[in-house]
Amino acid sequence: MMHLTWADVDFLENRIRIVRKGDAGAQCEWEPKDHEGRLLPVPGDVMRLLTQFQAEAAEGCPYVFMPRWRWDYIQRARKARRWNDRRSLVNNLGRRLATLRKTAGVAKFTYHDLRRSCITNWERHLPIHVVRKLAGHSDIKTTQEYYLSVQEDDLEKARHVQSEILGDVLTDPLLTHFRPLLGSRPEPKES
Repeated sequence: MMHLTWADVDFLENRIRIVRKGDAGAQCEWEPKDHEGRLLPVPGDVMRLLTQFQAEAAEGCPYVFMPRWRWDYIQRARKARRWNDRRSLVNNLGRRLATLRKTAGVAKFTYHDLRRSCITNWERHLPIHVVRKLAGHSDIKTTQEYYLSVQEDDLEKARHVQSEILGDVLTDPLLTHFRPLLGSRPEPKES
């Protein structure tokens, strides 16, 4: 998120490119954790917000979520040769999020919590291999183990499916040790 630039936002196709950033003038070097680029579809409402952000963005700042004061600080540090491009672009977004959260009266959460929620929501509507790709995970096990959670309505859906499958029959005779249904007397063995 910190390294998202305006060049990454495709306003015509409503998507964002997650790509490696080389030493391209004003941008700092950065590479996605999985080393792979990807395209993320973006809803129209979010694109409208990004259009508003762009209208208010600092002149010449390539970064979407960087406030003017932070951009000016980085440029001054670069001119004075005190900025190392491997240095983090962290610009107090965490503090700003905490302030907004407290003002709104919302329980404590992190940006990574938002990522986990997004990935869980995708999984509810998309095939897991698509979710893995959108999340940028090289291994689907990462998506499954660390990012998906079982929701209360998932449990209710499972309960409903179980009721439908079982109906009035408590056991499936093909899956039990005894062929007759439980509760009925086994047939006597011949001697």
